[in-house]
Amino acid sequence: MTQPPPLPVTFRPNRTRAVLLGSGALAFTAITVIALLLDTLGAGERLSFVCVAALFLGVLALLSRPRVTATENGLTVVNLTTTRHLDWAEVVRVNLRPGDPWVRLDLSDGTSLPAMGIQPGIARDRAIADARALRALAERHGTSAG
Repeated sequence: MTQPPPLPVTFRPNRTRAVLLGSGALAFTAITVIALLLDTLGAGERLSFVCVAALFLGVLALLSRPRVTATENGLTVVNLTTTRHLDWAEVVRVNLRPGDPWVRLDLSDGTSLPAMGIQPGIARDRAIADARALRALAERHGTSAG
């Protein structure tokens, strides 16, 4: 069994987050500079360029939002547009199977919840280690069957 990390701990796909936010900032800067340098554009057109760049940055920031925070009181799962707090007793099992895009939490009410804060995308080994650590926390603090 994996030794659980000390609480509080936050799991998030840091490399993916860095790529998304870095790309968004770079694209925003490039589009804004182009909009300002093109002499043939009017003020409204320049503004529309900057607004599209800001929208693009906003979407990438939204995609970089997922995380799972574990505390003594339970888990807070932040996905793209939702946030849900779970007591440890609600988490029955932590699953990350080969080919899964992210961890899924089996809950005591019979449903499952995606925990997009642990995803094997760019850093597969890190995601596996994080899933094991979260499983160990759930086993220690909840009613998990592992």
